[in-house]
Amino acid sequence: MKTFQYFKDKFRSKGKRSAPELTEERKSEEYSGLDRTTKSLSSESFPRSIPKAHNLRVFSFSELRRATRDFDPLLAIGRSSFEDVYKGTIKPADAKGEPLVVAIKKLHKDSIFSFHIHLGTKEWLAEVQFLGVVEHPNLIKLIGHCAVNGKREIPRLLVYEFMQNKSLDYHLFQSAFPPLPWKTRLQIIPGAAQGLAYLHEGLAVIYRDFKPSNVLLDDKFNPKLSGFGLATEGPMAGDTHVSTDLKSHIWGFGVVLYEILSGRRSIDRELPQAKELLLHWVKRSPAGSKKFISIMDPGLGNQYSIGAAREIARLADAGLLTSPEGRPKMSEVVERLKQIIQVSEEGSADKMESHPEASESEIKAGEPETNSNTAEIMTPDP
Repeated sequence: MKTFQYFKDKFRSKGKRSAPELTEERKSEEYSGLDRTTKSLSSESFPRSIPKAHNLRVFSFSELRRATRDFDPLLAIGRSSFEDVYKGTIKPADAKGEPLVVAIKKLHKDSIFSFHIHLGTKEWLAEVQFLGVVEHPNLIKLIGHCAVNGKREIPRLLVYEFMQNKSLDYHLFQSAFPPLPWKTRLQIIPGAAQGLAYLHEGLAVIYRDFKPSNVLLDDKFNPKLSGFGLATEGPMAGDTHVSTDLKSHIWGFGVVLYEILSGRRSIDRELPQAKELLLHWVKRSPAGSKKFISIMDPGLGNQYSIGAAREIARLADAGLLTSPEGRPKMSEVVERLKQIIQVSEEGSADKMESHPEASESEIKAGEPETNSNTAEIMTPDP
């Protein structure tokens, strides 16, 4: 698997390094450990079309320890097998103005010791290398990093912008949160699609981990993609396999669209077997059928556009086609979503109750239906 190589001479611009703060850090020898370890991961260079880097701040361990009240468990906002995430407060880069609320990821020590075989640490480094040079409104922003014990240690702490509303996963699947309004879902879907389109077609980067827990939401519910540890560099422009390779990862977007419509996880072992696998279940109620509203999130009530929901389901079906060649490009998905949302806003009265053919009694009486799209939907991602 190819990974991202940020610290390469190829990405100097007219003799200048793309991240001057990191250059200064090398002068203090605190960051040279990462430079050596990233070279060991791959001989490939960073993606060819990456734009000019933004600067990363270099924090001391004591700064981030103070920012998190010595990593107070009460400030913990996330945990995985190889990292903990804390809410913290840091000073602005110019030391002026109000403190900045951030999210601070801390890598577990055991991940450091088993670096060459621990997948989590490799994913961590890939994310550092990627977010260190890429900036987009729908991608999470990496603010800075911190190594702990000098030149031999890779950065064990990363500092990100803080996302006030956690992740899409929380709002779709956890009862502690009220159901997401339809309008908010229509805001999140195209924003996430724009982030994917930028990755796929702006950078030829394959984002392999698109799921609700990696769609973070700011204070206004604008989505930003996170979790780039599995992202890889796609084929070069002109490669005969470029379209197929990138389209193979649009499948995950189709799954998430159905999760947003239904308010259900792609796999839920607590449900009856017939409903356990989301894609199998929704195939019984295709977008053009009277039974379609049976898949909609009950938490929405009747406060959504049934016409827009059907079109989003059809778009999901297109992304889930068995053959990658038949799936749309993400830029095409973005444009189609814009059209769907515009029609939905213009016809705001197009609610479920305005469709007599979609009554509950007819849903229960109807037989499973299929159409040309859903008949081809596959269950596993190829």
